[in-house]
Amino acid sequence: MEKTVHIVHCIDTEGPLYESVEATFERLRNIFNLDLEPSVELLRRLQKGEVDLDGMENAVRKVVDPHLLAYNDTWDKVDGMLADILSPAYRNRLLDSQGRGWIFNWFCVDHVGYENNPRRRDMGYHNIFDHYRSVMRETKSSQDGMHFHFHPHNFRHDAHCCATHWWANGDNLQQILCRRVIDRMWFPVAHRAGFHVTRPDSHWFLEQFIPFDFSSQSFTPTDEDKAQFDIMVGRFGDWRRAPTSWRPYHPAHDDYQVPGGCRRWNTRCLNVGTRFNLMTTEDVRQAFREAREGAPVLLAFTNHDFRDMRPDIEAVRSMLATVSSEYPEVSFRFSEAVDAMRRSMGLKPTPPCELEMNLRQSGAATHVLEVISRVPTFGPQPWLALKTASGTYHYDNFDIDVPFHRWQYVFDEETFPLNALSDIGVAANNAFGITTVTVLNVASGKISSRTRNNPDTSGDVS
Repeated sequence: MEKTVHIVHCIDTEGPLYESVEATFERLRNIFNLDLEPSVELLRRLQKGEVDLDGMENAVRKVVDPHLLAYNDTWDKVDGMLADILSPAYRNRLLDSQGRGWIFNWFCVDHVGYENNPRRRDMGYHNIFDHYRSVMRETKSSQDGMHFHFHPHNFRHDAHCCATHWWANGDNLQQILCRRVIDRMWFPVAHRAGFHVTRPDSHWFLEQFIPFDFSSQSFTPTDEDKAQFDIMVGRFGDWRRAPTSWRPYHPAHDDYQVPGGCRRWNTRCLNVGTRFNLMTTEDVRQAFREAREGAPVLLAFTNHDFRDMRPDIEAVRSMLATVSSEYPEVSFRFSEAVDAMRRSMGLKPTPPCELEMNLRQSGAATHVLEVISRVPTFGPQPWLALKTASGTYHYDNFDIDVPFHRWQYVFDEETFPLNALSDIGVAANNAFGITTVTVLNVASGKISSRTRNNPDTSGDVS
């Protein structure tokens, strides 16, 4: 059996982020219940551990570490970092066992539907995705992955706050994906949870559409982690029951944290360069030890593009250099996320889904869309995206004729009459992680199709 550790660097790709001194102290109040008067001078003292906080000094120092507060608060700063880390010279500072350099996986979010934006996030559909896709092309970084990240909205629609339900406070998820399908002919095959949050709603959504999930934060909290009230008792990223192994698993239908009979693959992904659930040398050693024993191992870790990622990368490189020398019989491979899932779990290649679209008239004002795929889709139905002639986007379910193979949708006064639409988009993955997107332009009748086999930043269009 192959004894390989697949190394997957996942980046929660969110663009620039600004934080004022007052906002930093607001976070300290939310995290530690500390009511402190904001000032630069007090912040410096907290960073040095000079303020008596009844035993919480080290935990607070971790949160206000100067590296964590040195945000990339403009695109110029983000792009300056990217220009360095995407260069061959930087990628190749440490080569894997096959002589390959570092690989990045960009899990891109759309900041949309917010009413309050004090951290100055880049708002708009496709903004971050398009920016990174352009950078990937300019730097010829086709080895890197482009994937999906979503932030559920809180009740006040604050862009800087967390939530746990994907559509309780709006249809932003559907709007993002419908635009991604129709405007960019792109649909996600791999996902990382925003704020590390999975709950039954998102668990069952992913099980319908997205085969690969890099969200588990199974971890034994340290005393410093336990001092942070905002992540206690499973708040937000609740992975207390999940496996601590580096082996991907199928989750259970009624409990996303434990192994079971679902279709998608979930895997552990710890943090680097932040304040909690930090990957350690012992975690890396565990991955190499499991691989030596014959387990399929995927070592995934995550950080953000709104901080300088270079110190985090160097820390991981140092851990890899140390641990790999202890296990000479185990190789390690820098990997794109989908490729790592396929290789680690020995998934068998299958052809892409065809998503053949046929539109027929049935009565004076009724049209029926039939979609067929001879190759089974990952979930029981594809994603259906509709764009109206007035420019609005909508998602709906298909009527399922044969699960995984044939579907139909009726356009009439109960849905939309066909003449009210400009585009109809259909998207699906297969179990191997090949994505197919097909878009019908209603006025011209032209059908465009794109098949994307990761790693890839463009795709084939016909």
